[in-house]
Amino acid sequence: MTTPAHAGRMLCLNLPVTDLARSKAFFAKLGFSFNPAFTDDSAACMLVGAQAVVMLLSRERFAQFAKLPIGDPTTHTQAIYCLGLSARDEVDAVTDAALAAGGTEADGPEDLGFIYSRAFYDLDGHPWQVMWMAPAAALQGIEESPT
Repeated sequence: MTTPAHAGRMLCLNLPVTDLARSKAFFAKLGFSFNPAFTDDSAACMLVGAQAVVMLLSRERFAQFAKLPIGDPTTHTQAIYCLGLSARDEVDAVTDAALAAGGTEADGPEDLGFIYSRAFYDLDGHPWQVMWMAPAAALQGIEESPT
């Protein structure tokens, strides 16, 4: 087995939210937990994977790091946050949990056979795509990518 080209790297996405407690409750309903060592009244460290976290930051705290004005995700797409899951049925479970917790559906299901996805907007209007990819398709993409 070969070592991934970027072993040891970590992804930390910083996301401004209007109501931190409300956002934490929303994402907890989707099955996420938070690292208390990096969570306070203005920030919450949401654990996504072994090397990936989303920092939910109050808009005031986010502004301390941003060099440009904070955009409004309800009127402008700033990014699409994609969450890859390990099983196809998890896509429906997470998306259904998001909708039940107050999120809104962005798209209906997309089924390409080897990829299945759905999308929703969180409570602040940030777009999230939830997807599953067949392991063989994921491995093919890794093997074909340049090093």
